[in-house]
Amino acid sequence: MKTDSGTTVSVWMSTADMPRPPRLARDLKVDVCVVGAGIAGLTTAYLLAREGRKVAVLEDGPLAGGETSRTTAHLTLPDEGFEALEHLHGEQGARLAVQSHLSAVDRIEAIARDEGIDCDFERLDGFLFVPPGEPVGDLDKELDAARRLGFGGIEKVERAPVADFDTGAALRYSRQGQFHPLKYLAGLVRALERDGALVFSGTRAEKFEGGAHARVVTREGHTVSCAALVVATNSPVNDRLVIHTKQHPYRTYVVGLRVPAGRVARALYWDYADPYHYVRLQSAGPAEEVLIVGGEDHHTGQADDAEARWDRLEQWARERWPMAKDVAFRWSGQVMEPVDGLAFIGKNPLDEDNVFIATGDSGNGMTHGTIAGLLLTDLIQGRANPWATLYDPSRKTLRATRDWVVEAAQSTAPYAEWLTPGEVSKVDEIPAGEGAVLRRGLSKVAAYRDPSGRVVERSAVCRHLGCLVEWNSGEKTWDCPCHGSRYTAEGRVVNGPATTDLPPAES
Repeated sequence: MKTDSGTTVSVWMSTADMPRPPRLARDLKVDVCVVGAGIAGLTTAYLLAREGRKVAVLEDGPLAGGETSRTTAHLTLPDEGFEALEHLHGEQGARLAVQSHLSAVDRIEAIARDEGIDCDFERLDGFLFVPPGEPVGDLDKELDAARRLGFGGIEKVERAPVADFDTGAALRYSRQGQFHPLKYLAGLVRALERDGALVFSGTRAEKFEGGAHARVVTREGHTVSCAALVVATNSPVNDRLVIHTKQHPYRTYVVGLRVPAGRVARALYWDYADPYHYVRLQSAGPAEEVLIVGGEDHHTGQADDAEARWDRLEQWARERWPMAKDVAFRWSGQVMEPVDGLAFIGKNPLDEDNVFIATGDSGNGMTHGTIAGLLLTDLIQGRANPWATLYDPSRKTLRATRDWVVEAAQSTAPYAEWLTPGEVSKVDEIPAGEGAVLRRGLSKVAAYRDPSGRVVERSAVCRHLGCLVEWNSGEKTWDCPCHGSRYTAEGRVVNGPATTDLPPAES
């Protein structure tokens, strides 16, 4: 995909090398049906299959083709930080949160070793620093909170190891990690097939039913009967409302800059800026590496200035690593932010006891996804797990009430767009390769003009709860600013909670 500046927009990982299993073409009966083949779904399926359960995995698109293919793959402690976790979840809850994320990194390392998966796994130090000119007091508070929680792998240092830029004081976190998630998940799929699991791609699940006759029905009408059902689709597609009031979608932006091999200290980096930045290195051959720089987050569908955000990330990175050369790639991804900073993993609220969800990655999708596999396996196998209450999707975190009110207001404000005129008055005003919403009587129309000039018109009403979609020029998609559903330029749903495509616009 080309931007106006001519730079290729792509991710640093391609699903082309992932296994390509067939589409489900018959009815099945299994112990557990897992919907979603990102890191949460495939880890859950892998661990259950290792325990002898008969598992089926259903994925709408290619395996790992959703947000798992758009991660920068930091394996770190929760983004919220020690102090915030302690405030929101108490000392014991914060301890469990830290323990669970450390356990997730350990388990990824162990699985990669035991299964012989060459996925570039690497243990690294992580460095947290503050923006230039800002006080370092927050670092001291974070250090104090870490010590209260018994985390010994942290110390304050004079600066992060950035040779050409003085970051000032920083915190060093030992034994963090990084890896290549698609290489890792390809290994999990091979192990799943070895253990007798059934994996299907190109198979959209549209109906979900728990209880004694639990089942999933696909778009083509095939039924997977099961004793337990796991929905691991980034944003739950089987939940209409409850979870979507407790988490909110953000887009985050990434640029990859080529750098000479060995010129940047191998570590993970992040700062306290608002919006914050996060950085890592990826090998790209004997003479070159790629500096992967992310940040510039905003509510999904509530900004359309991707070019400016990519440019700001590039400028920020070049100030700190001036040896950086050309841009190798740029992309954006979607992050589900729970109001209290931790994922929702467990029984689906207001549902049968054998229906489970995993969502709310909060910028830590690789560790939260692995935690989901560990926790859901225990729940389905009937074992107690010390993390169950902490990640319970039905939990109410009273200390997060203020943030819940602010985020809820932000997510409902876009409904006012029903009262506004369109962004354009006629489709002739839309440039080739772009989209815009226009008003047609009482209706709103999402109109896309493809590069050849052909116009595709769809209803602009999100199929989840009736919010109006907005055009995303960076990704060439229609994004819902209320709950994060996303559709291709021609209206095909690519991200929940919506499960059906945008219908053709009324004449």
